[in-house]
Amino acid sequence: MEVGIFIYDGAECLDFCGPFEVFNTAKRFIETPINVNLVAPSHIPVTSRGGMSVNPHYSIYSHPKFDLLIVVGGLHHQICSDHNVLNWLAETANHTSQCASVCTGVFLYAEAGLIDGKRVTTHWQDIDDLREQYPSLEVVEDVRFIMDQNFTSSAGISAGIDMSLELVKKRFGQSIARKTATQMDYDWPRN
Repeated sequence: MEVGIFIYDGAECLDFCGPFEVFNTAKRFIETPINVNLVAPSHIPVTSRGGMSVNPHYSIYSHPKFDLLIVVGGLHHQICSDHNVLNWLAETANHTSQCASVCTGVFLYAEAGLIDGKRVTTHWQDIDDLREQYPSLEVVEDVRFIMDQNFTSSAGISAGIDMSLELVKKRFGQSIARKTATQMDYDWPRN
């Protein structure tokens, strides 16, 4: 299984570190190899919202074919206007069996025209902006994540961990997801 996590300058740390940890922990309990890779607009280090410098494994111009593509949130306004990124996202998502977003990462999918008509969620602070900017979406609030066919979106930051555990459960079963959460010392499923 190839997992790609798209990061960019201003990405929220836990938005990508949470899913990265979930899928890397899950592979301890299964025989299927899981490769988890960070993908960025270029090969140069990305500076997260909190100032952490992160080296991507791949750029949008050269990476493996993904089974799951996760786009993270953060300071997303500038990246949402990058036509190279939006074109890459549209092309890559169309050839990826499962796509997901954490927090405001959903705005990139919406801007690329990939999720019209889908039920989605995002960080509570951005719900109104998402509804206003993309009226074709069915925006749901007060949920940790939402699955709509092959697209899953999560609320803010830590909700990406819940979403990722649910994606592990969907792919590998409840037992593997529970073992993953237990290994991470994470209370899942949350009440």
